[in-house]
Order: sequence, then structure tokens, then C-alpha cells
Amino acid sequence: MISDMNGEKNSQKTLSLPSLTALRCFEVAARTEHFGRAADELHLTHGAISRAVRLLEEDLGVSLFERRQRRVFLTEAGDRLYQVVREGLGQIRETAQALRQQSRPQSLVLSCEPTLLMRWLIPRWPAFQALHPELDVHLMAGGGALSFGSGIDLAIRRNDFDWPEDLHSQLLFEELTGPVCQPGKVAQFFAQEEAGLALHHAAPRLHTKTRPDAWQAWLQHAGQPASDEGAGQTFEHFYFSLQAAVAGLGVAIGPYRLVCDDVAAGLLAAPLGFIPDGTGYHLLAPAPPEPGSAHETLANWLHGLVR
Repeated sequence: MISDMNGEKNSQKTLSLPSLTALRCFEVAARTEHFGRAADELHLTHGAISRAVRLLEEDLGVSLFERRQRRVFLTEAGDRLYQVVREGLGQIRETAQALRQQSRPQSLVLSCEPTLLMRWLIPRWPAFQALHPELDVHLMAGGGALSFGSGIDLAIRRNDFDWPEDLHSQLLFEELTGPVCQPGKVAQFFAQEEAGLALHHAAPRLHTKTRPDAWQAWLQHAGQPASDEGAGQTFEHFYFSLQAAVAGLGVAIGPYRLVCDDVAAGLLAAPLGFIPDGTGYHLLAPAPPEPGSAHETLANWLHGLVR
């Protein structure tokens, strides 16, 4: 009975793994061939390294080092163990690093034209965050020319300027525009004619310095002749002209994506509908998206919004 118990204990010891701390101390001591340098690297004392190696030698029943003056050299058994421990700890280190990277949110900076950001993207952003909590996307307002070397990873821009040919461009949607006004002002600002509803010649037109040709461009694309304008106002930013239309101050040219929520909410009306103006919004990047990347995930989500 006693013999059987001793045999079971010996079997358990044969199958057990050495102390991971002892193996770590051994690996550094073997690599540096010096207990003192191993102690410095692991922030331990020389005595702690020596004890760990001695306990490992006692556990395995072999000598792992030959000690010559202040240096140590691996024995044949020590070299055999070192090769396995080095490879094993290396694999653990690489796997741990990969898991840490996987657990960290993938970070992107997305630059978007300010009014589109405010009136279209931000209202939809909670849905993106709910779908992709693993992604950390910072939204930044910006328009026109850009540099991807200045902390911007992706950008949404309207193609009303020339960008470098080497940029990767994905069309998100065509720009559609049309006159918009407060619903209660439709009868005042629009008149019923033989061909259908038309803008009243005396309707106050709302302009903006950021798109000074918006009205003329719409008239041209709608196939309507230029006409004398009634009283109107010019605002510093495009967003202000749309808010002025909501307030009933006149008729503004409203890009569909910028006014669709207000139209759906009954804050604005688009009596003549929307027509393409020949431009579009694009997602720009320095290179095509890698499969499974945050870039690809965001691009797919944006395309899903406009289908």
C-alpha cells in the first residue's frame, strides 16, 4: 500500500510542470549567461535568481549550468531545456500581444464636412456605435483639401474640388438638391402654374457664402431660366440658411441628405422635390481598405445608410 502511494506521488511529480517563475528566471539567465544581469532584467535580487535555478535543477534532477567564476554556461541538459523554454515563452509573448491588440478598440479619425456631419452623420452615429463598440472612431469637422499626414485617417468630401489621383475614393451618394421652406409657407412662396407648382418670383431666397452659386446651379439643372430674385438674405454658413428656412424666413436650396430628417419631421417641405446637381460625396482614404479592417467596417456601414 505504501509502495503504491509513493509510486502515485512520483508519477504526479513526473507529469507536473516546473514553476513558470523558475523557468522565466532560467531563460533570462541562460540568455544573458549571468545571474546578475538576469536579476536586473527581471527586477529581482541575484539570490532570487540563484534560488530559482537551484530549485529547477532539483525538480528536474539535472545540472543546468556550469559556473565559472562570475559567468554561467549551459550544460547539455540546460541547452536542451533552454531551446524549448525560449520557444514556448516566445509563443506566449506573441499570443499575449495579439490578444491585447485584439481587445483594444481599433481607432480611426474621420473628417467630414461640417454641415453633413451635424445634420446627417451625427444623428445616425449612435447606431454605428451600438453595432461596433469595438471601434473607436473620432469624428472631426473639416471641408475642402486635406492631408492624411495630419492625423486624419478617412474623410468624407463632396467632389467640388480636385483631390490627388492616388487617393482611394468610394462614392457614398449623389448630391440631390431642391428648394425647401417651412411647410406653412408653401402657399406663399410657391405658385400653381399650368406646368405645375413653381417658385413664386417674389419668394425670398436664402443664400450662403459657402455655396454662393447654389441657386443658379439648381435653376440650371432643373431646366429653369434664371429669374429676378425677390428679397432675400445671405448667411455666413450653409447650416444657417437651412435654419432660416425652418424659421420661415424664405426658401433655401437644400441638399437632400442635409434636410431629409427635417422633411420627415415636418419642419421643412420640398415642394419641387430633389434633383442631382452633378456632384457627390465620397469616402477618401490613402489606400483601399484591408479586409476586416475598421476602414472596411465603416465604409460598409456608410454605404448601408444610403442604399
